Amino acid sequence: MKLIITGGAGFIGSNFIYYQLKHHPEDEFVCLDKLTYAGNLSSLKGVMEQPNFKFVRGDIADRDFVCSLFKREKPDIIVNFAAESHVDRSILEPELFLKTNVIGTGVLMDACRKYGIKRYHQVSTDEVYGDLPLDRPDLFFTETTPLHTSSPYSASKASADLLVLAYHRTYGLPVTISRCSNNYGPYHFPEKLIPLMIINALHDKALPVYGDGVNVRDWLYVEDHCSAIDLIIREGHEGEVYNVGGHNEKSNLDVVKIILKALGKSEDLITFVKDRPGHDRRYAIDPTKIHNELGWLPQTKFVNGIAKTIEWYLDNKDWWQEIISGEYQKYYEKMYKNRI
Repeated sequence: MKLIITGGAGFIGSNFIYYQLKHHPEDEFVCLDKLTYAGNLSSLKGVMEQPNFKFVRGDIADRDFVCSLFKREKPDIIVNFAAESHVDRSILEPELFLKTNVIGTGVLMDACRKYGIKRYHQVSTDEVYGDLPLDRPDLFFTETTPLHTSSPYSASKASADLLVLAYHRTYGLPVTISRCSNNYGPYHFPEKLIPLMIINALHDKALPVYGDGVNVRDWLYVEDHCSAIDLIIREGHEGEVYNVGGHNEKSNLDVVKIILKALGKSEDLITFVKDRPGHDRRYAIDPTKIHNELGWLPQTKFVNGIAKTIEWYLDNKDWWQEIISGEYQKYYEKMYKNRI
């Protein structure tokens, strides 16, 4: 089979490409990525010379380009990772999120209708459900939880999900959707919590923690997520949504303290900053459906996953040192300078 993987130069997309090449070497893979700030070709350095891999630069919202790519490549499966994905950036520039996350998704599905595919898979997020109260640890997001978004980012992802399901019902497009909890692991862009804290701690810089730091996230090691998507696109039922969670709930503050302890750094580096608008308090995924239907369970406990993640950042300084210079540094200053 031939797969087009959009957003494949990003964090989860690049990990998914490595996973696919390892587990399905008989398939062909086309990575489509616009290479915006979070897309990094160096993340794909290990696969660029593989004979069954091809990189194409382009925008999923460019209809003529996408249609020409589908006509030329004749893909069997589309896995759409391409998205603007950072909540803070969505608050600053919501229109960018609408263009990529909503319009781009529609363009991809129109191309799927025109040229025919076996499966279109939309990679979504648990943020479409809103949040859960901290004092109700018995509550979890299921696939039937009503959508209740809190940010322009999550609203754009929920919009895309509804569009995907509408294309299935209206046009019979063979689609699936996965909604994951917070991923972590190799190639994670430095604006996100875990890599930001690792890198700042290594430089003995302040570790900015929003609000009181008790916001809880369910952490999913990226390789476990990749294995779930692989199962869904090959064995999942058309028209279905699957929640993918790690059963690893931790508060942001606990995560930061674990990182500092692992690196031998003082908790005095923690600096509480003004909270982001509409900051969700708790996410927690119930992955019962994907376990019952497809046999998937997360394999990586947080204590092991965070150790592997920290080790990767220590061993791959060239990768992130290049990123944190230039434009990213300007963004970092803009986001945190006036919050302390």
